[in-house]
Amino acid sequence: MTKNEDFEIFLAAPPGLESVLCTEVGLKGFKHPKAVPGGVVTRGSWPDVWRANLWVRGASRVLARIVSFRVVHLAQLDDRARDVEWAKILRPDVPFRVEASCSASRIYHSGAAAERIENAIKQKLGAPVAPDAEIIVRVRIEHDICTISVDSSGVLLHRRGHKEAVNRAPLRETMASLFLRQCGYGGSEPVLDPMCGSGTFVIEAAEIAARLNPGRSRHFAFERLANFDEAAWAQMREAKSARIPSVRFYGRDRDVGAITMSRANAERAGISDYTDFQQGTISELTPPEGTPGLVIVNPPYGTRIGEKKKLAPLYRTLGRVLRERFTGWRVGMIAAEARLAEATELPFLPTSAPVPHGGLRVSLYRTEPLS
Repeated sequence: MTKNEDFEIFLAAPPGLESVLCTEVGLKGFKHPKAVPGGVVTRGSWPDVWRANLWVRGASRVLARIVSFRVVHLAQLDDRARDVEWAKILRPDVPFRVEASCSASRIYHSGAAAERIENAIKQKLGAPVAPDAEIIVRVRIEHDICTISVDSSGVLLHRRGHKEAVNRAPLRETMASLFLRQCGYGGSEPVLDPMCGSGTFVIEAAEIAARLNPGRSRHFAFERLANFDEAAWAQMREAKSARIPSVRFYGRDRDVGAITMSRANAERAGISDYTDFQQGTISELTPPEGTPGLVIVNPPYGTRIGEKKKLAPLYRTLGRVLRERFTGWRVGMIAAEARLAEATELPFLPTSAPVPHGGLRVSLYRTEPLS
């Protein structure tokens, strides 16, 4: 597989948000993206893989699908794995590991399948296997079709490289960007998060408005592959698309520690000039001066018995403040419990299917501009 050879690329997304990611991938100029269970498929070459890691905000990882074939027993898997031109993809001096899954196939033992692929690579290339290796070869055998991919991302893509300080159960940046997109946010309006935590929504919104690439500050696994072109990658990274946003982005939280975290994270992300983080309660919340925009909030979920009743007054207060003071603003709210969302008495649009987050299933509740 050469640097410019065309192949299938898979961008992973949280189940339920595949179509939202597909829209983003299409807008970023990738070929014929298609939403599939668990993500989006497109086609391209290795530079497109690099670009996807650098540009796409909503993907959690990017897989380069290097080969797919029918297989019904382990000896056959052995033979086909040895046919792969591993030297064009992996380096003999860089450790790797194999992760396999089997479903509805005659090969049903994922450990045995992974071992066969490992042995084929070791024998053909001599690369060492390590349980904590950054380079991951992913093998999926489903309905007797084996697909072998290389995880080009390494550490999951929500780790942008800026957020060192986090609060409990933070929303991942990748998911925050998809929720912003679902709310119709495109970078040209102010955004306010009244319970900003470590600042995820505010920082993501500011970065989108400033046209900053989400992967600009981090390392990727593909930088240690055999076909990596350091000069071409450097040119891609250095291409400037940034602009100064025409609006500002606001975070509020009752916890002074959260405000301190948010300011530090915004500073590391390079967007502190466009953000405003201030301590304050929901009852003190007022809209900033200027044109209305988007209020987006991820309130406490109340996962334990008895917590939901205790949280109901918070949701009622949030809804009252938004209805009374935020005329013209749209609202996006993440909630795990429909009754708590309904306690706001906000005029929510119909919700889509819930998505997994932190062991729960959460939904995005949206409004039109409030009147």
